Amino acid sequence: MITKEQVLHALSHVDDPDLKKDLVTLNMIKNVEITPSAIRFDVVLTTPACPLKGHIEHACRNAIALFIDKDIAVDINMTSRVVGMQSNQLPNIKNIILVASGKGGVGKSTVAANLALALQANGAKTGLIDADIYGPSVPIMFGVEGARPRASKTETGKTKIEPIEKYGLKLLSIGFFTDPNQPVPWRGPMVSTAVKQLFNDANWGELDYLVVDLPPGTGDVHITVAQGFPISGAVVVTTPQNVALSDAVRGIGMFLMDSINIPLLGVVENMAYFTPAELPDNKYYIFGKDGGKRLAERFEAPFLGEIPLVKSISDSGDNGLPVMMDEDNPARAAFLEIAGKVAQQLAINQAVV
Repeated sequence: MITKEQVLHALSHVDDPDLKKDLVTLNMIKNVEITPSAIRFDVVLTTPACPLKGHIEHACRNAIALFIDKDIAVDINMTSRVVGMQSNQLPNIKNIILVASGKGGVGKSTVAANLALALQANGAKTGLIDADIYGPSVPIMFGVEGARPRASKTETGKTKIEPIEKYGLKLLSIGFFTDPNQPVPWRGPMVSTAVKQLFNDANWGELDYLVVDLPPGTGDVHITVAQGFPISGAVVVTTPQNVALSDAVRGIGMFLMDSINIPLLGVVENMAYFTPAELPDNKYYIFGKDGGKRLAERFEAPFLGEIPLVKSISDSGDNGLPVMMDEDNPARAAFLEIAGKVAQQLAINQAVV
């Protein structure tokens, strides 16, 4: 009769490629069941968006065949438990991901919205904060311009804001609390207070990931969020041109300052190339090529991926239906790949910590 110890010994020869340790040492093997004709067990990954899920499952099957029996049936349940930072401030939120850019107009909000949706599509509980005080776009991008969050009472009597829910995401934007037709002259202290309320005064529930869309540049909002909350990492969005890249360098430099010290999860290159709808296999690098890759290499950070310049991406945001919700759109695959790499990098960082 095969024993549990034999199964664990076999699986101790399977390493997590990111964490560089074997699955048994990482306590990823759960619920081992053995019958005369089959072996069943769970592999608990560090994120449902793990891009190496198939590789790990294949390695487990090979280990059982090599060390136990090549003819026995193997039933593997690939599941996940997202790792996160331990914080008393926001104990129910495992990871806060900042999405930033050095300058405006590079598609940062589009990336933030679709990154959140891609993480959620992989099975993670996800929220999105639109902290772009000066140009909140989440209400338009999700088709909830007229939405007004309601308030609720907690068991301790505190009043909390209930995020708006759309496409499975929990959303909060400063745009939900202002008149889109009226300018709001924000002063520094007002900005900090408003942003803090989006984090502290909202009933987010339990989240694996909270994605935060920051304003362009390096201003009051960035300092308030970076120094006031337990941030897991930042994603920087750029376009290929030198002007955008030079501004992105300053944005990255802010996160790496000793007084802020936020891990750089990677660089996303938006509008990387133009692909005509009638020629989907053609790529025209109209703004330059590989600028985002070179930026990532300069800071020894992951290059998370390229997003093409296609009209359907901007149209989807304008119509309140982000491109991630269109399963036939080829750009959807790019965001899913980026989400997998972001989750992967978070898991690596948590293991190092």
